[in-house]
This record gives sequence, C-alpha cells and structure tokens, in this order.
Amino acid sequence: MPQPLHRGGERAATQLNELGVRRGGVLLVHASMRSVGGDADSMAAALRGALGPEGTVVVPAFTPENSDTSRSYLQRVRGLGVEARAAVRAAMPAFDPAVTPAPTMGALAEAVRRAPGALRSTHPQTSFAALGPAAGQLLAGHRRDCHLGEESPLARLYEADAQVLLLGTGFDSCTAFHLAEYRRPGPPRRLYRCVVAAEGTGGLWWEYEDIALDDSDFAALGDDFVRARADAVGTGGVGAARSRLFPLRAAVDFAAQWLQDHRADGC
Repeated sequence: MPQPLHRGGERAATQLNELGVRRGGVLLVHASMRSVGGDADSMAAALRGALGPEGTVVVPAFTPENSDTSRSYLQRVRGLGVEARAAVRAAMPAFDPAVTPAPTMGALAEAVRRAPGALRSTHPQTSFAALGPAAGQLLAGHRRDCHLGEESPLARLYEADAQVLLLGTGFDSCTAFHLAEYRRPGPPRRLYRCVVAAEGTGGLWWEYEDIALDDSDFAALGDDFVRARADAVGTGGVGAARSRLFPLRAAVDFAAQWLQDHRADGC
C-alpha cells in the first residue's frame, strides 16, 4: 500500500494531477531529485498518491555496472593497462534482480525498486521496477536478448497506454524513444556482454546480440516532438523542477518516423 503523504507529498501529488497524471493509470518516470528537491521516498509516495491505489508507477533500473561492453565500463578503463582492465572486469558484480542496485538511474528509481511490494524485470542490463497492480503484467516476459524492444516492458507500456513523466529531466533520458529504434526497418545490431548470477558460481559471463542502442540524438528528437505535438505534451512545476508529461504511444510513434528520417544507418 502507498505510504501516507505528508504535507509536501500531498502538494507534489496535487501538482502531478494538475500536470495530467491519470489516477488509475500507468506512469513511466525518469527523475532528477537534485532538480526536484526533497527526498526520493517522499516523491515515490507522492507518485503513488497521484496515481491512486489502481495506478502503477514504473522506473528504469538499468545496470551497466556488470557489463564490459557498456559505455560506463569503457570510460572507467580508458587508459588502463591490460592487467588493470582485467582486475576491473573480475570485480564486476553479477546481476541478481532481487538485490542488484541501479545507482546510475537516480534516487527515485532506487526508492521505487527498494519499496515493499515492488517487482523487477529480469533483464541483466535494462530491467525495470514497478509498484502497483499492473506491475506483474508490465514486467513479465522481459527477454534477456531484448533490451528495450517488443519483448520488453516498454512494449507492454505502449500497449497499456502509459504516460511518461520527465521529472526534472530532459528528453535525452527518455527511454521510451528506444522502442522506436526497434521499429525501424533493419536497425543496426551489435554484441553485448555482461555477468549474471549463476547457482554454484560467482557469476557467469553471457554474450548476446541486440539492437545498437543510441540516445545521442534524443534531445533533438524530443525538441521536435514538442514542436510537432505540443497538444500532447504537458509542462508544469513539480517540486522545484519543470517537468513534462506525455503519452508514451505518441512519443514512440513520432520517434519511429523521426528516426527513419534522420538516421541513415539501417535504412
């Protein structure tokens, strides 16, 4: 059950409803608590309050820390020698959906992931966490060789007519746009590798092929989405931050055409 709201949480919940968050709906949230202010647990409670008992909040719980093909790993080992690189790789924690933190996703995502009753999908790199009655349905069947495509929670969120809340963040962090990458004809692919928990071992390295994810143009994509679909994008203050709310379907459908028009690879 959602925690009782204190006065500040009640105000945030009211702001969220005024922005357009639907009671009883499904909401995918990206948040910068540094921009919003306050504490993450209170904001998580405010989100549950705005959604009501029939609503479900979803957050990304991604874990690049257990991969030697991730951007964060490559940045970490840049300039290191062979032995130092091997030491960093050997120390990587194996992914376990029950306990592995997602520190790069921010304080709110961690607050939702750790909350009593929260569920998490099982992809070792791009899991999602959710709280609410639709959590199990939204997170089920996240295939381990499909980061953010048709066999991921993003596709289930699309089917559920979810809303996306950018809480003090920009479109460069809009995960929903990645679903559109899978819906392009012939998208480029690449190999990924990560270490996962395996019974009787300290961890098992697993390599798989998937879409070459690229968020480098998402800020420009988001700007064009706002200009083209101003009717679909609500903007308002939540806490100390300017935030945006919009339908996930509208964002993905727009992005699919935008990527087709603006990216040359895979076409």
